[in-house]
Amino acid sequence: MTYLCLVLEIHQPIRISQSFPFERLSRIAEGLSITDRYFDKRLNEEIFRKVARKCYYPTFSALSGMIESSIEVERPFKVSFGVSGPFLEQAMRYEPELLEMMKHLIATGKVEILGNTYYHSLASLFPGEKLEFQEQIREHSSFVKSILGYQTKVFENTEFIYNDTIARVVESLGFAGILSEGVESVLGWRSPTFLYSAAGTQALRLLLRHYRLTDDIGFRFSQKTWVDYPLTADKYARWLASTPGDMILLAMDIETFGEHHWVETGIFDFLRALPAEVSKHNDLVWATPTDIISKVSPSAVIAVPEQKTISWADVEKDASAWLQNPMQRISFDRMASLEPYVKEVNRKEVIDIWRLLQQSDHVYYMSTKGGGPGEVHSYFSPHSSAAEALVVFDSVLTDYEGRVGALVAENRKKPPNRRTPESVKEDSKKSQESSQSHSKMGRK
Repeated sequence: MTYLCLVLEIHQPIRISQSFPFERLSRIAEGLSITDRYFDKRLNEEIFRKVARKCYYPTFSALSGMIESSIEVERPFKVSFGVSGPFLEQAMRYEPELLEMMKHLIATGKVEILGNTYYHSLASLFPGEKLEFQEQIREHSSFVKSILGYQTKVFENTEFIYNDTIARVVESLGFAGILSEGVESVLGWRSPTFLYSAAGTQALRLLLRHYRLTDDIGFRFSQKTWVDYPLTADKYARWLASTPGDMILLAMDIETFGEHHWVETGIFDFLRALPAEVSKHNDLVWATPTDIISKVSPSAVIAVPEQKTISWADVEKDASAWLQNPMQRISFDRMASLEPYVKEVNRKEVIDIWRLLQQSDHVYYMSTKGGGPGEVHSYFSPHSSAAEALVVFDSVLTDYEGRVGALVAENRKKPPNRRTPESVKEDSKKSQESSQSHSKMGRK
């Protein structure tokens, strides 16, 4: 029996205003909040509504039909979502019907929502005790529970970023499993089609993505020069059935459907036809990550030290998608170094802005990689170049650093709220003197 696990990553970043470096003073004069000065509401709404029309609505509709048509069969279709906080916030603001569709899907009992960092951030790569990483995971779990009524049980870090330290933090927060990439440098002779234990944890299970089978849909589906073009549902189901192992994790951006591959390519026809074709193979069963963890025993322990951190990004499948060049590393280090000062200020808007600046997308746009990875980075970026991405981010971050610095200085000038040992002694001395004075008066 082989369990098929389909995971769709759902994230839309809240983008920085490209005009901020040039309109800073005028934006301040307009009386906008700091958040509205830094981030481009118009662009974010425009992109969100466009992707909703092309991808989110038709994909949710297709998935709903796929679940409903198989709800009574022995091996029903199941799907899992990795949903970021920025996506949920924008859906609430611009397309609330999307949330209702998600709730309807969850109500079927055939959908799992995965844990995540609320901001789709790089907090897991911050040095130190990973306190910010933990806070964002808790914030995400709480928000998903309040908005979608779902308690997350399995974790999916931003872009599948993973190492042993991350695994230990995730287990400490109560998760039963974590998803990452089936990287050959980590697996060696092993296969991603088996469940593993995470090194350094007591019982955390590690599910690894089969990136070759995933990329057949995510990247190659509409590639007419591909030797296996066109990819049909029956052909793909045969490939799945012929793949040995206990499980096959297929994880991709939800934008695969309708945005990366337009409706004209037949991508939705492929998606809708897949459950029926899979059902023709008795050894294939749809499952969620929690299903797999409960039914499959781990075959080995996988260790990934911090210096060997992996992800699903680019051909390197490491952290280089965000930390490859000096522009990225310096921006990341400046952002991470603000943590103690932002926490000292402890104001909601200040913390929220800092966390929005942590979104992995901002430094991703600064990548200078060439070839296929470079094309992918450019496709997602709203900027004309990596240099422009740096200029815009640096302008906002510099302004923000100045504001945080001013607030820290202001806080430190305030008189202490609690009494010092010296003040306690002084008050005690005055009290004794007053008592003695009253006592003498009483004797007169």
